[in-house]
Amino acid sequence: MRVLFITQEITPYLPESEMSVICRNLPQGIQEEGKEIRTFMPRFGCINERRNQLHEVIRLSGMNLIISESDHPLIIKVASIQSARMQVYFIDNEEYFSRRHILYDDNNELLPDNDERAVFFARGVLETVRKLRWVPNIVHCHGWFTGLVPLYVKKAFREDPLFSRSKVVYSIYNEIFDGLFSQNFKTKALIDGVSKKDVVSLVDANYVSINKLAINYSDGFVLVGSDFHSEIIESLNLSKKPVIQHHPDSYIKDYSAFYDKILK
Repeated sequence: MRVLFITQEITPYLPESEMSVICRNLPQGIQEEGKEIRTFMPRFGCINERRNQLHEVIRLSGMNLIISESDHPLIIKVASIQSARMQVYFIDNEEYFSRRHILYDDNNELLPDNDERAVFFARGVLETVRKLRWVPNIVHCHGWFTGLVPLYVKKAFREDPLFSRSKVVYSIYNEIFDGLFSQNFKTKALIDGVSKKDVVSLVDANYVSINKLAINYSDGFVLVGSDFHSEIIESLNLSKKPVIQHHPDSYIKDYSAFYDKILK
């Protein structure tokens, strides 16, 4: 089995948080279970490239992604976590990821271009996997910043032999943010294979609607935390798709078994 992990944060590249720790240990644990993995995150500007020994993968870089009618170069970097015998791929672009802020500014407000950054990251990961010619059985997305990936896998890439049989698992974290993405988010998110009807829920692009969009196009879910927004729970119930709760003491084996279940 091949599992593609897509996340907005991994320690030691970013400070420890519930998500960054899970996304550091989970790929290693799944690899030790005998599965093949690839792991992707954004190369935020606060990540020290020299200390973490990031280097550009020239053969994967060089593509341009068009967002809002502008070309944005896609740069791919990679680093190794030696103790885990694991590589991490980084999606980079000077305009979107060179600043030191991650997703929020000094006043804890959403960065105004997070919508375009999320589009670029989701598309960048999938285009890079396509270049790698690596076929994932499971695509496991972590956090709202990856919320467009399920849509793209199921709509834009559904006829691509690499993704046509992929199942998407989406981990929902209780990382609620206030505010909205730009009103143009639903337009910026459009690519070949994705119609306006597919993104109609993004007319008010906030924490809830982005998660609901991911729920619509995923095959199974992991709840990390408790006391989730009622609309998210309602969407999960209406989907009638498998859901598991994250348990800190057993999650690697739990997730591995969940992947097997989703693929049956």
